[in-house]
Amino acid sequence: MDLALGCDIRIMADNAKLAAAFVKRGIVPESGGTWFLPRMLGWAKAAEIIFTGRTLSAADCLAEGLANHVVPAEEVGAKARAMAAEIAANAPLAVLASKRMMRMGLEESFETHVQHVYLQLLPLFASDDFKEGVKSFLEKRPAQFTGR
Repeated sequence: MDLALGCDIRIMADNAKLAAAFVKRGIVPESGGTWFLPRMLGWAKAAEIIFTGRTLSAADCLAEGLANHVVPAEEVGAKARAMAAEIAANAPLAVLASKRMMRMGLEESFETHVQHVYLQLLPLFASDDFKEGVKSFLEKRPAQFTGR
């Protein structure tokens, strides 16, 4: 479970499970579960999952927001590749900056975060990808980003 919680996006097979069985083995979640789960689900729901050591089905994970998508087992690879291709078609510098801003936003005030976003926008506005993004929008065509 901890490894999956560290991922930005989780696609699960319909027959997959995530287990928070650490307490059933006499240990604590050691790979970030106690950090990720309360932030993702809130204290009470995270406490219930961690303290009980419960195993969650794919349907449970989807309902709790721990999985983005649940698909038939034979479609997991195709779904993951399709999503990866969709993300990869976007401006790489903007995707990277968005992830950075999301992580920073978890630990700072809104006012501070707005300042950090502004500072992040300045180099993006100067990038070739920004110019291509605007041009492709005006020309009503898919953008061809280069990461520069």
